[in-house]
Amino acid sequence: MALSDEQLVALTVKGDVSAFNEIVARWERRLYNFVYRYLGNAEDAKDITQESFVRAYSHLDGFRGQSKFSSWLYQIALNLCRSKLRRQKSHPTVSIDDREEDNPLWALPDQRATPAEYTLEQERALAVREALAQLPEAQRTVIILKEYNGLKFREIAEILDTPESTVKSRLYHGLENLAQALGHLQAEGI
Repeated sequence: MALSDEQLVALTVKGDVSAFNEIVARWERRLYNFVYRYLGNAEDAKDITQESFVRAYSHLDGFRGQSKFSSWLYQIALNLCRSKLRRQKSHPTVSIDDREEDNPLWALPDQRATPAEYTLEQERALAVREALAQLPEAQRTVIILKEYNGLKFREIAEILDTPESTVKSRLYHGLENLAQALGHLQAEGI
């Protein structure tokens, strides 16, 4: 039977490094996906994901178990993302070579789809990403955590340290704003 995250944390605090490796294996992909969708850059997502685990490991003694470990880990990642965006606003940079394998915009086309279908799908994905980036940060965060990471309202409320009703409201308004921003796609047949 697999150990819970909290049991693995307790083992790690006692010196069992392999227990933390299990935590990383369990959460790395999901955390990376969240950070990638939040920041929109594969290299930054890798860095922030790695830094999140480093910070979690170095502050495990500060984890009190008042919330789920995963909520605490997402909070660390979210704070690092916010810091990254603040730094970027004060020192903007442009990447001319964001051709990472993990970046879906540069993935090889699905051989089962026609080139036209593949192009249309890429246009939709890009439009959604751009529209999502234009949403207020609070709405964007909730949409990413709920729709892309599949977290429950309770978990999102823990991560954001806000009531569930606020999370639901942000999701509703965020999806409404997203649909409005993407309304041109239906008009264009995309």
